[in-house]
Amino acid sequence: MTDDPQPKLSPMPKAEKRLLYILAGIQVTHIVDFMIMMPVGPLLMRDLGIEAHQFGLLVSSYSLSAAVSGLLCAMFIDHFERKRALLTLYAFFALATLACALAPSYYGLLVARSLAGAFGGVMGALISTVIGDQIPPERRGRAGGYMASSFSIATIAGVPLGLWLANHTPVLGWRSPFVFVALLSVGLGWAAYKWLRTGPRVHAPQGVWPRIQGTLADPIHRWSMLFGCLIMFSMFSIVPFITIFATGTVKFPETMLPLMYLIGGACTLFTSRWVGRQTDRLGKRKSFLIFGSIALAPMLITTHMQQAPVWVYLMASTLFFVASSARMIPSMALMNGAANPPLRGTFMSLSASLQQAAMGMGAFVTGHIISLDASGIMHNYDVAGYMAVAAMLTALWVSGKVTQRG
Repeated sequence: MTDDPQPKLSPMPKAEKRLLYILAGIQVTHIVDFMIMMPVGPLLMRDLGIEAHQFGLLVSSYSLSAAVSGLLCAMFIDHFERKRALLTLYAFFALATLACALAPSYYGLLVARSLAGAFGGVMGALISTVIGDQIPPERRGRAGGYMASSFSIATIAGVPLGLWLANHTPVLGWRSPFVFVALLSVGLGWAAYKWLRTGPRVHAPQGVWPRIQGTLADPIHRWSMLFGCLIMFSMFSIVPFITIFATGTVKFPETMLPLMYLIGGACTLFTSRWVGRQTDRLGKRKSFLIFGSIALAPMLITTHMQQAPVWVYLMASTLFFVASSARMIPSMALMNGAANPPLRGTFMSLSASLQQAAMGMGAFVTGHIISLDASGIMHNYDVAGYMAVAAMLTALWVSGKVTQRG
């Protein structure tokens, strides 16, 4: 089933824009918290003396613990008013991120990353739930554009600043980005408390198991969950190791990593709002088919490059960032539109849990496929690229099963 194209866009009220700005700000912090592990990977591996598979476990621990917390969250989230739930989880996320900065060893950091994932990983589900509750279907593509812009802002400002702090604060080193994220979260939490409006209560079925059973018994929900898992597995089979591959195999200068994220983020900031408008104009599935298909080539290019000039790799990485962001906007709108409104919180939490598990599994599997030789060159990253493309091709087919409810 495809949704009808909407050639004329309805204007977005100021109240909705303010809501989206607040949610995007919260999203920025947990994106930076997750993403900062990737560019500081080479520095962290040297400092802690760990190998590629251990670094992969650090990345996947965030996602896997988020998967578990998402399951727990699904049991009670529809009993709580959205603003209260969001602020409570956000406060614990800030504390867990600070614990990452204070971790005394690799295993201490592993525990702290797991806690950060437990609280931060479900933020995306809560944000999507709020959007589904308060933004009408005809404007959710543009809402997805705002959320994708938060990814761009994280890569333009948050990640380069985190890298700069890691490289220019010798006392803290790789710990300094986590201090930065924790402090930023405090400020944004206060802003959300002051400005985020209380959402309407939903009339969810009473009892934990009736809600979960009702959510899982719905075939549209099941197809949507599989759809989200395939996309995340595809992306995170590649993303966590991209900077290690760039500096070791492509011989991209480590000092220029902030520039890579700056350029990639700036371009996605420019394109994400446009993609959001196209999603509302063309329809969610048609937009996903277009942008999801376009994303296949950058995935293969990024994982197959060998030593290359700086400008060549900058073009390839920028194309990868832009294409990855573009496919996420219509996919988010598709999954939100598939939710049964009384079960939206439970559905989004379960979906997020499974997606986080898929992200962690992607990083975990790739971490065991690849290997680094003595010169730092990464082997078998191309295999991860093929695996990611296979998952994405399956997602393109499954998108036809994600029927829209509104």
